[in-house]
Amino acid sequence: MGRFQVVGATVVDGSGRDPADVTIAVEDGRIAQPGASGERLEADGLTMTPGLIDAHAHLGLSSPIEPQFSFRLSAAEIAADIFATAGAALDAGFTTVRDTGGIDGGVVTAIAKGKVRGPRVLSCGPVQCQTGGHGYYGAEWEPTELWSSHHIPGLCALSMQSGNANELRGNVREAFRRGASFLKLCVTGGVVSAHDQLTDTQFTVEEIAVAVQEAAARNTYVTVHAHNNEGIRNAVEAGVRCVEHGTDLDEPTAALMAARGVTLVPTFAVVEQLLRDSAGTGLNESIRDRVLGVRERMAEALAVAKEAGLRIGLGSDLIGPGQDRRGEELRLRAELETPMEALVAATKTNAEILGLSGEVGVIAPGRQADFVLWNGNPLDNPQLFSDRDNAVVVVQAGRIVKDLR
Repeated sequence: MGRFQVVGATVVDGSGRDPADVTIAVEDGRIAQPGASGERLEADGLTMTPGLIDAHAHLGLSSPIEPQFSFRLSAAEIAADIFATAGAALDAGFTTVRDTGGIDGGVVTAIAKGKVRGPRVLSCGPVQCQTGGHGYYGAEWEPTELWSSHHIPGLCALSMQSGNANELRGNVREAFRRGASFLKLCVTGGVVSAHDQLTDTQFTVEEIAVAVQEAAARNTYVTVHAHNNEGIRNAVEAGVRCVEHGTDLDEPTAALMAARGVTLVPTFAVVEQLLRDSAGTGLNESIRDRVLGVRERMAEALAVAKEAGLRIGLGSDLIGPGQDRRGEELRLRAELETPMEALVAATKTNAEILGLSGEVGVIAPGRQADFVLWNGNPLDNPQLFSDRDNAVVVVQAGRIVKDLR
């Protein structure tokens, strides 16, 4: 469809404004001014939102995790799982994702060329980790230098290990060579970790600053995996632009983030996923014990961040094969704030975080025509976001990529 008009939908444009019953025209892949010409897409009774954006995705972790990184799965099976997850994200109404570690640039290219179905993908490539830190899944007996042999060039590469600032500089340059558009570092321990605790800090301020310097040289930024305040403060002092998770964020640290213009991306859906079925992710059942209490603390951190006036994005952090309920993140956030706030976080705010403001995230003339028609009104019933079958029509860059009408 070159030019078409969506008629009869209730439009929630992503800006935070009240819904409106207006006709939306699409021409050459972008939102255009309505006119008399073009086919009509009848959408009576449906609600239109911008295409959703997941600011914390892991397409490269679409297979059972421990089998994947212990060479028990073929490259073909890993690839099949990655591309199935990419298609499922699109079907759930997510037209853009920021992949925060696990895929190689080859996946981004294959999706961008239309060889497989999937959202627009911005990727950091492999996560940058300190030796043995969060993001390392090798066996305890395995020498660290063998970890890179777990990478499958062109497909997946979970993490790179750095023992000092010079190694980190080399690794981030290699990540950019492979096509990364931003960097992610792990600066604290993690929930899904074998070798650390949530209270651990990882990398020094001086080491993190090396990554910030290399990112700035390419006009991009660093985001960090961080659960505790000391790790967050180290990262902010080093000049990072974004913090993922922020589980134990306190008021002084939030104030520091606000003063430096640092964004927070909380991740609730993965906590629900691990509490519900940690074994289903391909991880040891003991991981479940590490998750207990995280949801409540992350909810408190969200309230602290809102009070401090931080810009707050939205990310699911889903891992393993069970990534078919990506929209659950909006439902969970809608329970802690309003459904409209959750939607704006997943559209307008996430577009700003990804550097795509002005292109996607809001339905407005000149923007790319990324939008979803929902079966019902998710502002009245946020549960609709959780089931991808409720995304009746998905349009990406003016192309209808899903249509259940």
